[in-house]
Amino acid sequence: MLKIAAGGAALGLALAVAGCGTTASEKPVAKAEPVKEIAPGYLAGYLAMGTAPSSLAIVPPPPAPGSAALARDEEAAKAAVAQHGSPRWDLAVKDAELKFPKAAETFSCALGVEVSEQTTPRLYVLLRRTLVDNGLSTYPTKTLYQRARPFTQNGAPICTPAEEAELRKDGSYPSGHTAIGWGWALILAQAAPDKAEAILARGRAFGQSRVVCNVHWLSDTDEGRMMGAATVAKLQSNPDFQADLAAAAAEIVAARAAGKAPTRDCAAEAAALKS
Repeated sequence: MLKIAAGGAALGLALAVAGCGTTASEKPVAKAEPVKEIAPGYLAGYLAMGTAPSSLAIVPPPPAPGSAALARDEEAAKAAVAQHGSPRWDLAVKDAELKFPKAAETFSCALGVEVSEQTTPRLYVLLRRTLVDNGLSTYPTKTLYQRARPFTQNGAPICTPAEEAELRKDGSYPSGHTAIGWGWALILAQAAPDKAEAILARGRAFGQSRVVCNVHWLSDTDEGRMMGAATVAKLQSNPDFQADLAAAAAEIVAARAAGKAPTRDCAAEAAALKS
């Protein structure tokens, strides 16, 4: 039984785990092909079980007691606690949400378009499926080390208090949320290369939100990004992923042409990220 902490509670996943003669902006939005759920609300990923990159083969052990790396983690956690109640904290609360449809909005400001099941259905499915691929890539190492999370050490609040009991049982290292967010950023940068810098900056901030939330150490997020990158590299050879990526890129162009603006308050998001 593997778990992905997903916006409100840690969910147990029962696993062993184009028209000719038209421009992209003129094409009708294609419907996503049905994909089976592996648990309520969670679609099967693109990668078959046992074929995802192994975090045990890629990331080192978590920082050792008394190490400079652990001191860095503790200093970052202390600084993060001071952000409680700030606009950056409020954004981190939003970033903690991995359940759809809300999670689909995460990169909408960076992309400059609405991301939803109605407006960008293939992109919507792409995000849902790669959430599973990226998130589960971290679990071999999480399970092995069962690293305690910052809030269990400092006693300060977390962004999602309803998840506290589950998070106490779920290893901190590496960060599954960060693997998901960085994986999404890399994928979206492929789908919308003209927005790559803004997308990647948002992806980095998404991982940092886990530190702000007091649920991950900085090194957890460092290695979460590593696993997100490794998983996206693996996905490049998957034909179903490539087909959805191409369709998602066309949907983004069409959404821009149709004037589908993000539904989030992008000015507030930008201000929070600067704070």
